[in-house]
Amino acid sequence: MDERLKDLNLLVLYLSGWEEDSRKNPGQKLFRSWKGYPFEILNEFEQRQLITQHWKSKSVVFTEAGKRRAEELMRKYF
Repeated sequence: MDERLKDLNLLVLYLSGWEEDSRKNPGQKLFRSWKGYPFEILNEFEQRQLITQHWKSKSVVFTEAGKRRAEELMRKYF
């Protein structure tokens, strides 16, 4: 898949996300987004350590690196 399409998928994933409290670590904030994207892309984002995902969850969690990359893409495209 074209790298620009991957970038745009990460950006849309980020733009449709939200911040919430961690259930496992009270006081910690997580940035989540729904998994409504091709699993091929989500799996690659996880391999690149931009997100984490759990098979039981319908959402993914952005890593700090993933949030930084998405914010870079926002500046680039907006």
